[in-house]
Amino acid sequence: MTTLEVRDLVKDYPIRSGLRRSTLRAVNHVSFTLTPGRTVALVGESGSGKSTVAKTIARLEKPTGGRIVATKEDGTPVRDREYRDHVQMVFQDPFASLNPFHTIEHHLSRPLRLHGRARSAEETRRGVEQLLERVNLTPAEDMAPRRPHELSGGQRQRVAIARALAPGAQVVIADEPVSMLDVSIRLGVLNLLARLQREDNLAVLYITHDLATARHFSDDILVMYRGRVVERGPADEVILNPRHSYTQLLAKAAPNPDERGRSLADSPGAITREDLGRGYDHTTGSWYEFDRPVSVPLQGAGPEVARP
Repeated sequence: MTTLEVRDLVKDYPIRSGLRRSTLRAVNHVSFTLTPGRTVALVGESGSGKSTVAKTIARLEKPTGGRIVATKEDGTPVRDREYRDHVQMVFQDPFASLNPFHTIEHHLSRPLRLHGRARSAEETRRGVEQLLERVNLTPAEDMAPRRPHELSGGQRQRVAIARALAPGAQVVIADEPVSMLDVSIRLGVLNLLARLQREDNLAVLYITHDLATARHFSDDILVMYRGRVVERGPADEVILNPRHSYTQLLAKAAPNPDERGRSLADSPGAITREDLGRGYDHTTGSWYEFDRPVSVPLQGAGPEVARP
């Protein structure tokens, strides 16, 4: 089993406006640990830095600072060339993440071959069928020759999940995997992820803006605001007993046509001045200041590195 440690993760983006140059800090000293058999949910509104965290873990973006270390069951670190054998990502949009020109069999057989999970044509065929059966796309021999446009959104996302498992990944980054799906099929996809996690003892990072699914699907929750983790702890504690004013705002948020395109946190008095510089950890039952070193491991996580 693979454990993934994220320590003091920082990601900056350069911004140019005419002759002026500045820097946007999208992720600001974020730390957590993904352990086998547990799900950590990363929640927050759009622009809070959730997907940037996912992209840096998946090595689609290079972090500005901090470190991301995957460790095998025997304690040895995962080397760079085998990192993608252990860590894979399920993207938000199943309509864009699959190549429309290729069959489902191609999407699944390619990672099997590239990662050495199948060598012969017969091994590849069996591997594709087993992956399709695991994500409840049956009969597999009928699904394999189809192309993405012949599948529903929920079926496409199941193919994307199967593709993430094809290399034998033990850490799965699910970046809002059900936000593009109909409400009626979201629970089925989440239950599939939960079943696969139990069967393979996966470590899962579930990224969402939906507090209800975060509580249903995760063991621990991290709440992000402006690139920082402002609240963390067991799922029920964070949702039912939010302490940070931003988490309280998320918990009672409801759609309002008059506020379209505006962040809830921009409302006067929405976030207290005191809470702008601190976060709350339910595991230790204490507040921590952002400008001071702090040790805040999640339940079941290893020792945390102090943040500057």
